[in-house]
Amino acid sequence: MTAGLVMDLASIVVLAYGLYYRRHHRRDLLFAYVALNVGIFAVVSLLLVQRVDIAVGFGLFGVLSIIRLRSSEITQQEIAYYFVAIVLGLVNGIAGRWPTTALLLDGVLLAVMFIADHPGLLGRTRHQLVTLDVVHADPDLLRVDLESRLRAHVLHYVVTQIDYVRDVTVVDVRFVVPPHRRAGAR
Repeated sequence: MTAGLVMDLASIVVLAYGLYYRRHHRRDLLFAYVALNVGIFAVVSLLLVQRVDIAVGFGLFGVLSIIRLRSSEITQQEIAYYFVAIVLGLVNGIAGRWPTTALLLDGVLLAVMFIADHPGLLGRTRHQLVTLDVVHADPDLLRVDLESRLRAHVLHYVVTQIDYVRDVTVVDVRFVVPPHRRAGAR
């Protein structure tokens, strides 16, 4: 169990502080990732030591499924980090039986997160909800207006709301930032 705890703590530090925080700078989620991971590790370790019935294990996953991650403030990327934090806790919770396998899986999970969320991979694409002070009847004019305001190439957009009374359009936009703007933009 001690080896599993050391591997788990090392893995979650690398995931939360080494990867997530350095790339996304959301301090509020660091605690959630670490607490969730260590909590999962503790429960899995206890289940293995006590040889609790498999029904308790399914109950644990039932409780975890209740956790709602549908907040608009939590992105799909951040949900992926939550998932990997959970999996690291599970993997390292059983590390006492298969420490080499757990260590290998930790490495694979961290490597996948490092590569999949690397800014160099898809760092120029962005997603933004834009509120315009005009309603465009012509989709081509809307695209030109969005590209002008965002100073970027629009890949895809969806109009989510039009208010003719206030003359407002809300648009969900996917766009690519030009290379010369990439360093300072987020």
